[in-house]
Amino acid sequence: MKEITVDVVAANIDKVTEFADDILDSYGCPVKVRMQIDIAIDEILSNIAYYAYGEQGGKVTVGFQIQDNPKMVCVTFSDKGIPYNPLEKEDPDISLTAEKREIGGLGIYMVKKSMDEMSYCYSDGKNILVIKKNL
Repeated sequence: MKEITVDVVAANIDKVTEFADDILDSYGCPVKVRMQIDIAIDEILSNIAYYAYGEQGGKVTVGFQIQDNPKMVCVTFSDKGIPYNPLEKEDPDISLTAEKREIGGLGIYMVKKSMDEMSYCYSDGKNILVIKKNL
């Protein structure tokens, strides 16, 4: 597994995305899948910053692993912030107009819909979120 640890700030989202893209490109990852993973990284890191750490900030480790049978990319996000499971957040009512829909939740909803698997656990004082996408 290849990992990168960064402070959870907006400027580092690009750093993590570039790290991911280098790994994905080396495996010949399709552009569509890479874009879906890039969006997921952005959304998940933003959620970690907002929910797990808030204004005091903190660090997150993002690990990347390519698996065979089936061929998929696994991305693991690990942080020591406040326990927060984004998978428990109720999906937004996308039948409503943007003006009538409550703010929040759309990004994680998009990630849930675009990934093939997602899981969350809180273990040893860490939030651990894993996303998997078939290649």
